[in-house]
Amino acid sequence: MGFLFRVLVNALAIWLATEIVPGIEAPSVTTVVVAALVLGLVNAIVRPVLLVLTLPLTLVTLGLFLFVLNALCLWLTSAVVPGFVVRGFWSAFGGALIVSALSWAVNGFVSDRGRVVVITQREGSALRR
Repeated sequence: MGFLFRVLVNALAIWLATEIVPGIEAPSVTTVVVAALVLGLVNAIVRPVLLVLTLPLTLVTLGLFLFVLNALCLWLTSAVVPGFVVRGFWSAFGGALIVSALSWAVNGFVSDRGRVVVITQREGSALRR
């Protein structure tokens, strides 16, 4: 259930990126959903390898290079999915910013099982001095 929810969030984010960023195109809803599935696989398989390989550069740039890695993952998705087009680095960069921001915002409120999580503080559970 959680994976399906994340794919739907990615699909919504990719659709939003196609509407906002010039240079990103997806002709149909099916293309957007397939792109979301492939992006999920790329983020699960390829991105961790890229993170390890580029760790020194990421540290030197104080994490800003992660935006470039996200753009690379979005571009790789467009290379695999027919009909999903990302034209150029800046289109990939802008699209990756939108996809990352929306995914982060929505997934921050949802657990791994796909359920909305409400965090509360119980009385007496705070640290006392």
